[in-house]
Amino acid sequence: MSSVAVLTQESFNEHRSGLQPEQVKGIGAEDEDSLPTYKDAFPPLPEKPLPEGVQETGNAWTSKIKPLKSSLITQVFHVPLEERKYKDINQFGEGDQAKVCLDIMHKTGAHLELSMAKDQGLSIMVSGKHDAVMKARKEIVSRLQTQASATVAIPKEHHRFVIGKSGEKLQELELKTATKIQIPRPEDPSNLIKISGTKEGLEKAKHEILLISAEQVWMEVKKSQHKYVIGPKGNTLQEILDRTGVSVEIPPLDSSSETVILRGEPDRLGQALTEANSYTVSSVSAPSWLHRFIIGKKGQNLAKITQQMPKVHIEFTEGEDKITLEGPTKDVQIVHGQIEVIVTDLISRMDYTEISVDPKFHRHLIGKGGANINRIKELHKVSVRIPPDNEKSNLIRIEGDPQGVQEAKKELLELASRMENERTKDMIIEQRFHRAIIGQKGEKIKEVRDKFPEVIINFPDPTQKSDIVQLRGPRNEVEKCTKFMQKIVAEMVENSFSVSVPIFKQFHKNIIGKGGANIKKIREETNTKIDLPAENSNSEMIVITGKKANCEAAKNRILAIQKELANITELEVSIPSKLHNSLIGSKGRFVRSIMEECGGVHIHFPTEGSGIDAVTIRGPVEEVEKAKKQLLSLAEEKQTKSHTVELRAKPEYHKFLIGKGGGNIRKVRDSTGARIIFPTAEDKDQELITVIGTEEAVAEAQKELEALIKSLDNVVEDFMIVDPKHHRFFVLRRGQVLREIADEYGGVMVSFPRTGTQSDKVTLKGAKDCVEAAKKRILELIEDLDAQVTMECVIPQKFHRSIMGPKGSRIQQITKDHNVQIKFPDREDQQGKYYIQENGEANGEVKEPADPLVPKKCDVIVLSGRKERCEAAVEALKALVPVTIAVEVPFELHRYIIGQKGSGIRKMMDEFEVNIQVPAHELQSDIISISGLASHLDRAKEGLLERVKELQAEQEDRALRSFKLIITVDPKYHPKIIGRKGAIITQIRNQHEVNIQFPEKNDENQDQITITGYEQNALAARDAIQTIVGDLEEMISEDITLDSRVHARIIGARGKGIRKIMDEFKVDVRFPPSGAADPNLVTVTGRPEQVDEAIDHLLNLEEEYLSDVVENEAKMAYMKPSGSTASSMEEPRGPSKGFVVREAPWASGNEKAPDMSSSEEFPSFGAPVTNARSSPWGPKRF
Repeated sequence: MSSVAVLTQESFNEHRSGLQPEQVKGIGAEDEDSLPTYKDAFPPLPEKPLPEGVQETGNAWTSKIKPLKSSLITQVFHVPLEERKYKDINQFGEGDQAKVCLDIMHKTGAHLELSMAKDQGLSIMVSGKHDAVMKARKEIVSRLQTQASATVAIPKEHHRFVIGKSGEKLQELELKTATKIQIPRPEDPSNLIKISGTKEGLEKAKHEILLISAEQVWMEVKKSQHKYVIGPKGNTLQEILDRTGVSVEIPPLDSSSETVILRGEPDRLGQALTEANSYTVSSVSAPSWLHRFIIGKKGQNLAKITQQMPKVHIEFTEGEDKITLEGPTKDVQIVHGQIEVIVTDLISRMDYTEISVDPKFHRHLIGKGGANINRIKELHKVSVRIPPDNEKSNLIRIEGDPQGVQEAKKELLELASRMENERTKDMIIEQRFHRAIIGQKGEKIKEVRDKFPEVIINFPDPTQKSDIVQLRGPRNEVEKCTKFMQKIVAEMVENSFSVSVPIFKQFHKNIIGKGGANIKKIREETNTKIDLPAENSNSEMIVITGKKANCEAAKNRILAIQKELANITELEVSIPSKLHNSLIGSKGRFVRSIMEECGGVHIHFPTEGSGIDAVTIRGPVEEVEKAKKQLLSLAEEKQTKSHTVELRAKPEYHKFLIGKGGGNIRKVRDSTGARIIFPTAEDKDQELITVIGTEEAVAEAQKELEALIKSLDNVVEDFMIVDPKHHRFFVLRRGQVLREIADEYGGVMVSFPRTGTQSDKVTLKGAKDCVEAAKKRILELIEDLDAQVTMECVIPQKFHRSIMGPKGSRIQQITKDHNVQIKFPDREDQQGKYYIQENGEANGEVKEPADPLVPKKCDVIVLSGRKERCEAAVEALKALVPVTIAVEVPFELHRYIIGQKGSGIRKMMDEFEVNIQVPAHELQSDIISISGLASHLDRAKEGLLERVKELQAEQEDRALRSFKLIITVDPKYHPKIIGRKGAIITQIRNQHEVNIQFPEKNDENQDQITITGYEQNALAARDAIQTIVGDLEEMISEDITLDSRVHARIIGARGKGIRKIMDEFKVDVRFPPSGAADPNLVTVTGRPEQVDEAIDHLLNLEEEYLSDVVENEAKMAYMKPSGSTASSMEEPRGPSKGFVVREAPWASGNEKAPDMSSSEEFPSFGAPVTNARSSPWGPKRF
């Protein structure tokens, strides 16, 4: 019910004089006369200024301009004698009254003038701006006039209209009536408004408040009905205002208020109320599961109601237990009664039930993507509501036909009972094994899941770094699956044993073998994974992974290869395991010092905690023996209470303390028996020197070292004489020789005189011992320079690059080993510096032929140094001159030896360190040239011939594999032979190791299939194909008509449904493609009896699904999506008429409206304009 409070005509007249009731006229269609004229809407601008004295006629632009008036006003107020606050006549213009007036003028900015009337009343003239005068008046009334008070009662809901927006209405009222108005706060239930001020002001304020209240009418309208009061885009509100003159205020959407306020003349309010309340919204309670039954098959039930009452809109919101009716009040009431009758009848015939299932099983009842619950709904024609997780409810509601409800209840309870018997078990499996268990593209875990189909296996997300794998399913199956998974993990753990084998870097390529043959063979025979360090890495460790026994076998084979290639021996030394950590030292310092000192031998200690005493030493025989002695000596010292002392010395002193080739430190060790360890480049503390040995030996070594270090700290300056002709040698290359001397002799500073001074005095500054040692070294160098000879070595220029080696490495090694200087000549001018032109003429000059006995300058390599060293260096250079041999290789194999983009020949050249030249293709030669060091040529030749044998064997095998067999098969069977995604033909290819080619689309022989491979395999593949064809020839194909609307339902999600049917009946079902001439035509292929059974099954499914489709289509005609808003219910608006005016220029005569697309009517700026006919808009001014 809507409650309406209306002010009567009598009460309204009591507060508002002169208001007479008016007749209300109904407004129909818009009258043409109400349209504005063209001149009213678009008043013309004057063409020219008007002459003086001529008055411009009024128009729409000028008629609205208001005359200016003064902003200052003057008002006079009279205060009767009996209402005056200050009545002392003798003190007029003085005392408190005068002070108050001055204060009012100061506060408001208005000017006050007071005068006394004959009746002793007070006249006050106030001048100033309007706001200032009104504020002054309020102050005068409150401070110079006695105050009275009164109350007025109006409805509480009208108080806000007295206050107005932001209190503006109340402030205006107080200024206007010169009173103080107090309105009770919203939480105060009182409806009394208190007014204080003069008697005249009280009456006026009271009158205004009652007048405001009298203008308000409000009504309660349901929130859902507000949209009908508003209308599309507010049209209904505007219509009510136009017809009745009453404005309607609707609360905002976010407000819960249902109060609608009407403002206007009382006699117009009734009509406005009727129009605002003419539409209603009603709802009928009906469980959501009954909605489809209320709608009826193909909407038959509702069609009867909507035909009788077309103005009533009926909405079924999915998931809500109500039906919403909207429309005229009387029609809605009739429809409401009819639907209630239908609902009552259905409730008496339909049924529902609720079952209790633990919420933890709800998601399993629903199934992946709702598969389980949707199947139950479709099978039993019921509605099942499973509460969401946030409700934490265990009640599941089933609604529908009584029999279907009972069957669905039984099935759900069975599922829940089965789940209660399920068990969830967590397995701890290291995350590093997860990927291996899952396998590539999940192949391995699929095998486990196929073996245990009832068990769900969940692996954690890789980002969680969790080791927990969860198994869920029937208790017995989970236990079996757990044991199976544990067995898999155990095998992986067993196969993940790892061992590192140190192999000298130069032997890694031999471990790999030609084309990776050696390493591949070891991997296959030992069933291990072998990883070698990268070529640019300094690591010598080869890592072997697999079963422990297999790893050991692979390790022994790799070590055997190294032993065969070099004089490498392996020795085991027994040292108590308790001493191992102390022998290794912090970060391996002690054992590393022994390995470096003994030529890079490998010392391997057993795993910590293993209790094994054997320590393995591997390397060259002499160095192994040396390392063994040092290791045993160190172990003996540790056992006899070895003592350790740490000393500190500047890093630049270390080389001097060690001495050339370790000579100095070896003397200290031999004399004291103590071991002295210097820091490596990786150590953080570069000053720390550690001394290890017996207490006496350490003390003696410490004493000697401290004496040496102290002497190094004793800086002295000394001089020596060096012939100026040798100065350049020492300062060349930015003083490289001097830097080497400083590094070797404790940072001694050597200063040579400046160039051009002709001085032979050289200054040395540093530790005394270092200075002496440096002087000795300089004298040795001068002696070498004096004894230096220059020797020439003639080697053809074409071999120079080979002799230098990569980045000059070979020549640098010779220079270092023999302490000589080697200079290579400039390259020969390729344009013929030594080249003789034909007839001996070149640029008009006759050149004599070069003497063949005189070597070319470009072939001469110059060596400088001591004679004996230069001779040794020359021999070393000549040994590097490459030798060329020829190897005969059949021409047809050359391209295979070269390999793709030269990869094969590059690999051989890198492996054997030679250059291999293959003759050009046009020469058709069988001779391949190999150039390189004599020591490398034999291996390279052997490798090349081995490769030739492999290629010849491959040719023979290729000939056997190229046997070709062609069989004839009807093209209609080709897709069946190929199989889904090529599964069948791929299986045949893999099983028989053959290549099977089907004809291309444009081939003439569409029935020929070509099989290529070994003859025996090709024949077996032919038999397999013929067997398939034989089976296919026994099959038949039948076309049936299935309504296309049920195709998707039969096919199922991702083809699951149709695959199940095809597997069950062993047939092939083909649906028509999109755009087919007959979308209902379906083809079934298979054996006759199986085709018949499949067709019967498909037709049964069509009948079942089609009834649902028809019913759903009828239901959807009355359904709306949940969550629809009021805005979606707005009726579509008709086409807009646009802006219409009367008496337009184009409406008279033959004139037409301007063409908006015409460049003449609406030209662009700057575009040329052609003269044309006059326009309705008047003459053009551009």
